[in-house]
Amino acid sequence: MSAETLAAGQSPSDFSYVDPDVNSNPWAFFESVQRECPVYQIPETGTFIVTKYEDLRHVLRNHEIFSSTVTASATGSDQDIGQKIIREGGGWAPVSTLQRTDPPVHGRYRKLLDRVFTIKRVREMTPYIDQVSNDLIDSWIDAGECEFNNDFAMPMPGIIIAEQLGLGRDEVARFKRWADAMLGVGSSGMPTEDDIRANAETELEAQLYLAEVFEDRRQNPKDDLMSALVHAHGDDEEPLTMQELQSLMHQLITGGFETTQSAIDHGMWTLVRFPELVTRLRENDALIKPFIEEVLRWESPVQFLARRTTQDVELSGTLIPENSMVMVGYAPANRDADKFACPHQFDMERKNVGAHLAFGSGAHFCVGALLARQEMISAFRLLVARLDNIRLSRPLPTPVHHFSMFFQPMHDFHIAFDRAS
Repeated sequence: MSAETLAAGQSPSDFSYVDPDVNSNPWAFFESVQRECPVYQIPETGTFIVTKYEDLRHVLRNHEIFSSTVTASATGSDQDIGQKIIREGGGWAPVSTLQRTDPPVHGRYRKLLDRVFTIKRVREMTPYIDQVSNDLIDSWIDAGECEFNNDFAMPMPGIIIAEQLGLGRDEVARFKRWADAMLGVGSSGMPTEDDIRANAETELEAQLYLAEVFEDRRQNPKDDLMSALVHAHGDDEEPLTMQELQSLMHQLITGGFETTQSAIDHGMWTLVRFPELVTRLRENDALIKPFIEEVLRWESPVQFLARRTTQDVELSGTLIPENSMVMVGYAPANRDADKFACPHQFDMERKNVGAHLAFGSGAHFCVGALLARQEMISAFRLLVARLDNIRLSRPLPTPVHHFSMFFQPMHDFHIAFDRAS
């Protein structure tokens, strides 16, 4: 995809973002919105989307007006059903911690998490991340083909987080089931009552497991993420409560797994579409990092996140009423022609390749960005070193992505390849 303009002659009313085809391939819609109405109210939901780079930075840095205290998309009796299942099963109700708080409350949780996700910890984990990547490639390279999503993009970050939680490597499918349930209610349209019940029962299973691990780590600390969270407080600080720990793990699992999986999938899809990049990356290791940054810009793993307005506010000529839901558009902002030249062209050598907002900006900049970047670096350094002539072994589904208002999870992704010589 290299054309500078995708939506010539089209207006936002020509599209519906809740149409699965538009949702999966939204770039022409985003371009039409940016050109005609940069802050646009989606007719089907009443939600306002912010699409321009500078508007996005303004929203993310003004929490007094654009608050992160947003409730889940499920409301009323439906949400109560799920919470009743969790409560009656001995679980913990959600509490606002990291993602759903504003400064100064947010600062306490952010300070504790910054002590956990340090450069030192990520550097120490790098040989382990490399080994996980190599082991996964070993498991299917002789076959000359794989279903990349399930055979690499999902288990690679999944194993790393799961083993930090005390799960065995062979239990990554269990972990994936937990993550899907945690994401289920808010990410994919309107869930049914049966969906909510099933997700709640699975999340309860995860909570009860995590509670046992947290209690064990209080008494028997290990060199893992769970211990670091339990003991992140200083001598003059209150330790995190079980309810807070559960909420933080919910956010870390959903934020640090689904998005990294998506980023790895889309990085591989980029190599399939531009096969000449494989040779360039193999021959020049210095290009791996800018390749990853451009993947994050071009195919933002987080398309949108939600905010709530605390007062009437005008942004780019659109009046947004108080208490409105605002979707902060990382994906459209990362293809804003006013910030990125030829925004629909993949160019890992662009001068401002690292200026994307895939990890956010301001107080809510992604706490796991260091780990996610290292996971992608390890993954693609090894993939391009060991695979050549990467191609689709069967056509991608139509649409390519599962429907989601916030992410872009890919459907089946079957590739074939040769061993690199």
